[in-house]
Amino acid sequence: MIQVSHLSKAYGDIQALDDVSFAIEGGEIVGLLGPNGAGKTTLMKILTGFLQPDEGSAAVDGKDVLTQRQEVQALIGYLPENAPLYHDLSVQGYLRLMADLRQIPVADRPACISEAVYAAGLEDHLTRRIGELSKGYRQRVGLAQAILHRPQLLILDEPTVGLDPTQIIEIRHLIRRLARRSTILLSTHILPEVEQVCDRVIILMNGDVKADARLADLAAAASAVLVLQETTSGVEKALRGLDGIGEVRPERSADGFPAFRVVSRQQDSHDLTPAIYQLAHTRNWPLRELRRETRTLESVFNELATTAE
Repeated sequence: MIQVSHLSKAYGDIQALDDVSFAIEGGEIVGLLGPNGAGKTTLMKILTGFLQPDEGSAAVDGKDVLTQRQEVQALIGYLPENAPLYHDLSVQGYLRLMADLRQIPVADRPACISEAVYAAGLEDHLTRRIGELSKGYRQRVGLAQAILHRPQLLILDEPTVGLDPTQIIEIRHLIRRLARRSTILLSTHILPEVEQVCDRVIILMNGDVKADARLADLAAAASAVLVLQETTSGVEKALRGLDGIGEVRPERSADGFPAFRVVSRQQDSHDLTPAIYQLAHTRNWPLRELRRETRTLESVFNELATTAE
């Protein structure tokens, strides 16, 4: 659905994007994650045809965003961080206006508006002025206009910013429902947002793609922790002799027992614990604990942020 190849964009001396490449398949919910200034908004503006890159190319459903801009925009539903709403219009009037601007055939408009209203949960607010709605319901109106023309790709920029916890949960459920028929690219700097909604994450920092993986793969760290009942000689050397080991770090467990953190040389979800257990059993080590190391998205993000500094 999305193919980005070697995109670069600079604003004077500021490099917003630096040789960015990735692909997103149809039906995926992908989180575009990064701190403020990472290049997320610049990337979305390029994908939606509002900004030209300095170098590289981007395509949506095989259509080039530069040479086939109108065709690409017809495929996309876009909700910017500050939804472009007309507060003096009613919800129904605004959606009719957007249907007209989208050039949806007149015969199809009632069905398209009804679908968008139902999907966004706006049935009881059609006649209310947008300016009278809560922040959460205004965000729903923004989502309704984004899906009005049944887009193949939905791009959401900070869809829950400024919402209270109840509204955030409602918008998350709505995004999940919308994913049944659209590919979704969700930009945010809120880590729990990605964990709750997305299946995959692309992490941008300083204009570079620092990570591109499924959340399950990121969480499965390629490391293990071995804790022994007592100090035993030769453990570190023996662990280093295992296949695929990149690093062995001696340390102490929380309750003071000798421990070793074993890191795989492979940057994937390779599980080290079976080989370590077999070695401990063969050497008759006084095993107290052996566990596979797990990480949160927050820990991965912090590791990448530290490396990028």
